[in-house]
Amino acid sequence: MTSVPEVKIKNEWYEWAKAIIIAILIALFLRTFIFATSIVEGESMDPTLEDGERVIFNKLIYILDEPDRGEVVIIQRPTKNYVKRVIGLPGETIELNGNNLMINGEEYSQTFLSEEAQYKTGNFGPISIPDDSYFVMGDNRAISKDSRNGLGLINKEEIIGRSELIIYPFSEWELTK
Repeated sequence: MTSVPEVKIKNEWYEWAKAIIIAILIALFLRTFIFATSIVEGESMDPTLEDGERVIFNKLIYILDEPDRGEVVIIQRPTKNYVKRVIGLPGETIELNGNNLMINGEEYSQTFLSEEAQYKTGNFGPISIPDDSYFVMGDNRAISKDSRNGLGLINKEEIIGRSELIIYPFSEWELTK
């Protein structure tokens, strides 16, 4: 005959095991389909994101919506992922004249950049963006590998998420601007 305390202990262990398994399954689901982390490598997004920071990015957002200008996105390439800012949208014409960004012939104010970064942008274009592509740049324009010089235009399928939150180092916790 089993005593009541033994049954309680077995039930308690069973409930704990069940709770842990459910928590692991929920975490795996969230990591696979909704949120993931990425480490910023290099200084191309300074000062918005710094080398070594870890960000959480939303993987679900672009299944439901399209990337918008100014959003910081994660781009998946065969050798590595890149973190860049969307500048040009499908069907637009982009031109950079020193510190001026021209979109379809009109000047666009880059409020997310410092004045110093704007002056280091240089000249580029004009370039027309195909319907299935995006033009991206890093915020540290002087040293960024982006659509101007190495990455080229980015296909929508290569954009795997939007950066939402800086989580490491812990003293830097904040939403991505």
